Amino acid sequence: MLLFTGLGNPGSKYAGNRHNIGFMAVDAIARRHRFTPWRRRFQGAACEGEIEGQKVLALLPETFMNESGRAVAEAQRFYKIELRDVFAFHDELDLPPAKIRYKVGGGNAGHNGLRSITAHCGNDYARIRLGIGHPGDKALVHHYVLSDFAKAERDWVEAVCEGCADLAGLLATHRLDEFQNRMHLFLEARGFGPPDKPGKKPG
Repeated sequence: MLLFTGLGNPGSKYAGNRHNIGFMAVDAIARRHRFTPWRRRFQGAACEGEIEGQKVLALLPETFMNESGRAVAEAQRFYKIELRDVFAFHDELDLPPAKIRYKVGGGNAGHNGLRSITAHCGNDYARIRLGIGHPGDKALVHHYVLSDFAKAERDWVEAVCEGCADLAGLLATHRLDEFQNRMHLFLEARGFGPPDKPGKKPG
């Protein structure tokens, strides 16, 4: 069993927030791969399915961002999931919009959801870092991440979620380098290339 957990805050008030792009990506994966209906489990919403022959539990913690690790640890213990099989999808301020990177272990870069997972579960899980850009001033970060994506940003957000859903099989089979490379190509083909290359720049 693999665990794909999105990081975000529960409730309609936060649904469109930049901080919730992890929720959006995991929900897109569950829809694309026809997982079971969402239901309340593990202090969150959970559903199950199969990707590339691997059983996957999708989890959206409802403990609020700062306590995400409580829900993740409960699911991990129940299914005896190894830490290497845990994938956390989260917003990343240090990456430009529509830029995707992964890392396994390492620091939490001030992200409270990651900090909570590390505290409850350990550190050597995969982070799927979904770039949302930085407001440019540390004092503005709190408001920025808890604000909804602007209308002009929605196209690239949908493309990121679509790409995660399309390429989830690479994560399920632990081909993380290939996932990262293919996501880059997927987004570039849709006009969301790096700022230093021609193409449509994320809003």
